[in-house]
Amino acid sequence: MADAYPPLNVLFLWHQHQPFYKDLLSHRYEMPWVRLHATKDYFDMVALLDEFPKMRANFNLVPSLLAQLDDYAAKKAQDRFLHLTLKKAADLTFDDKQFILKNFFMANWDTMVDPYPRYRELLEKRGRSAHADDLVRVQQFFREQDWTDLQLWFNLAWFDPYWRDQDPFINGLFAKGKGFTQEEKQRLTDKQADICGRVAAKHKELQDRGQIEITATPFYHPILPLLCDTEEARMAMPDAQLPARFQHPEDAAEQIERAAQDHHNRFGRRPRGFWPSEGSVSEAVASLFMNAGVRWIATDEAILARSLKSGDYTQNHLYQPWTLKRGGKDLHFFFRDHTLSDAIGFVYATWDPKDAAQDFIQRLKTIRASLIEADGKKPQSHVVSVILDGENCWEYYKDDGRLFLRELYRLLSETPELVTVCASDYLDRHPPANALPNLWSGSWINSNFAIWIGHSEDNRAWDLLKRTREFLKEHFASAPATETSEPGKLAWEEILIAEGSDWCWWYGDDHSSANDEAFDWLFRKHLMNVYSLLGAKPPEDLHLPIKALRKENAILPPTEFIAPKIDGLVTSYFEWISAGIYHTEAGTMATMHRAQNFVKSIYFGSDLETLYIRIDLSRSMTAQQLQGHLFKLIFLNPSDYEVVVQITETGLVQVKTLSQGAEQTSKPPAQGAYKKVLELALPLADYNLKPGDHFEFSVILSKGDSEQERWPIGKTISLPYPTPTIFSDSWRV
Repeated sequence: MADAYPPLNVLFLWHQHQPFYKDLLSHRYEMPWVRLHATKDYFDMVALLDEFPKMRANFNLVPSLLAQLDDYAAKKAQDRFLHLTLKKAADLTFDDKQFILKNFFMANWDTMVDPYPRYRELLEKRGRSAHADDLVRVQQFFREQDWTDLQLWFNLAWFDPYWRDQDPFINGLFAKGKGFTQEEKQRLTDKQADICGRVAAKHKELQDRGQIEITATPFYHPILPLLCDTEEARMAMPDAQLPARFQHPEDAAEQIERAAQDHHNRFGRRPRGFWPSEGSVSEAVASLFMNAGVRWIATDEAILARSLKSGDYTQNHLYQPWTLKRGGKDLHFFFRDHTLSDAIGFVYATWDPKDAAQDFIQRLKTIRASLIEADGKKPQSHVVSVILDGENCWEYYKDDGRLFLRELYRLLSETPELVTVCASDYLDRHPPANALPNLWSGSWINSNFAIWIGHSEDNRAWDLLKRTREFLKEHFASAPATETSEPGKLAWEEILIAEGSDWCWWYGDDHSSANDEAFDWLFRKHLMNVYSLLGAKPPEDLHLPIKALRKENAILPPTEFIAPKIDGLVTSYFEWISAGIYHTEAGTMATMHRAQNFVKSIYFGSDLETLYIRIDLSRSMTAQQLQGHLFKLIFLNPSDYEVVVQITETGLVQVKTLSQGAEQTSKPPAQGAYKKVLELALPLADYNLKPGDHFEFSVILSKGDSEQERWPIGKTISLPYPTPTIFSDSWRV
């Protein structure tokens, strides 16, 4: 009976990480995100559990993040954003003001700028779509108080609502809203330093009272399987073009051991669990964790599915821990439910917080009911692993996700069918019953390493890393005393930093941000520092960018077939990750808010039967607000085709395919849905194309008889007619 069935265990693992922004030679930080996320996420995420004593959770703290927090807490860290925050408005130079206008609105405008009248006023004064020439022009309209208020607001907006409740000074600044002083700026940045210094201690407090388990990641967040051997990428990408072979498992082992030692120093014990960077695992990496005495690690459910024999994988397999036994040792695994994890990370942000929390609970109850049915008369213990970033999604939630998390934690605490757990506590009670036959080599993204290797930019980065590491080792061999010298130790530290995953995250076509050039420069600077520290001249090619400049309005092609669910929602991170994309303005991670244009982004791709289109708007709009608007796809090839899309007041999406002006009857019919985004599925059979041909189309927004917008400007989106082998050479870049 269901009533006699044990509660479903829910394991939350919140992963806290930032790239290593520090230049070891100048001691300057390239970007401010460690400092700002400390006040917005790192402390309050764990402190929220004070309100819910029944809650249990797991927090993964990357050692290189904690080291940077130490620097800020000791006021040893300096970044340009902090320097320009504290500089008196009257002393700002022309270049200072340009930098501030460009960078001090880097936040989600919907949730972190627009809710605050003065910050919104300053944004409107600068302009919501401001290019370099505009920034020069608008400077003259900013007065001294405007600059002071903007300096403070950029920092204040990154304080979680928790601090309004806890700190009268922070609450007073929000209430005051404008007319800030130089003294208030100084005091606010002092608060930032204080909070940075309290993050690790707060986690230890909850660890020591048994409410959380703290886990670690290898020190500088490297992709461990690729450090062990870049040829590991071939398991999932057999035809990939890879860089010269990099094979240093000893580096991977050092990254693990240094993380474990740092963890012990901070929290009084070695970590029992690890989240390998980006959930990246392999057989070699598992052995390294075993040798380090690690009890368990976690990765994605797709790794489990690929590790089991074909056809063996079921839901029942996902909701239990597994073990890998090698050489008389074992390592336990938890596998993340990526649908539930991605619901928090990518779906719920725009929902009503209570509706989102209720939906999550209902999904868990549905999982429990299906497990009861599968278990029959033999009740078993099951655990659902929800693993995701503990920082990046919250700026897209109202009140930094606090309303959602409070409601979710309340419901979890009050629902008897569900119980939250710390991972090691669960393993103590329920040791894994099943052993993995082997372990697939891949990450949490598409169970491969395509984000970090295979593109010409990624491969260039690996080649430069290999060359620099070889130079360092040759230098140590020829002058052994330098290896233990201070410059020698710093040079080796730079190699470990350059092995981090964050640099190749931004290389290639997978991701782009407003800080692409800064990330590229910082990676190359770490390599340059190796030579400089040892008195050698850095090779000239390290001064050349690896990342190709992304022109505004670039159209990126699809990288694989897609099969999205047409429901008007981005229901999974993976749904559109392989699609082509066109941004109506240059897309960025931090300034992805194009309020002047109605259409923000166009995604496109296909499978062998259907053309898929997704249109994102620059601001959230209801179906009622879209009345009178039509979206059209106008085809240059095949010519005389167009698709007309109308969203009714009730939210129904009507899709008509016209050929030479006459409506076509499709079998299956074209589909459309709009809730948060507009998604379309257009049967390929409707179009007079064949393999070797290309779709060429533009997207038009009209109102009445008037064309409001046409994208792309001066060109079309091109997509080859799909064939089974169309992506077979996609890694030969």
